[in-house]
Amino acid sequence: MNLTFCRIGRGRQDAAWTPLISSYLQRIRPYASVQEESPLSEERLWTTLEKRNRAFYLVLLDSRGKQLSSVQFAEHLRSLQDTGHQDLVFCIGPADGFSAASLKRANLLLSFGPMTLPHQMAALVLSEQLYRAFTILAGHPYHSGH
Repeated sequence: MNLTFCRIGRGRQDAAWTPLISSYLQRIRPYASVQEESPLSEERLWTTLEKRNRAFYLVLLDSRGKQLSSVQFAEHLRSLQDTGHQDLVFCIGPADGFSAASLKRANLLLSFGPMTLPHQMAALVLSEQLYRAFTILAGHPYHSGH
């Protein structure tokens, strides 16, 4: 499985958050390949993804999206694997949210709850939940079931 971890217009790198996010992305690598993208705009994201010339499953983080438990999220990833989805794109949007056109392109809108999170915090939560999902699927003890 190939994952693209995307943060649109993420601005400056914060020395406190970056190592934490990178640590989780590195931990995912035994389970899936991971690529990071940091386009400055949604338009640049679509240009980058369309150049790949292959299908991808697009997950956009949006407070109006579907809320899943960690186990449900892992089960969703397993379902995607089982149905042949090889390229997954997880994207954290710009400060003012995704455009209507981008929302229509998404296969899944995913929410961590109705609260708005700072960009770096959303990236940390997403990277940790991706790692957690893969460890759940692998039967690794990282996730103790609560």
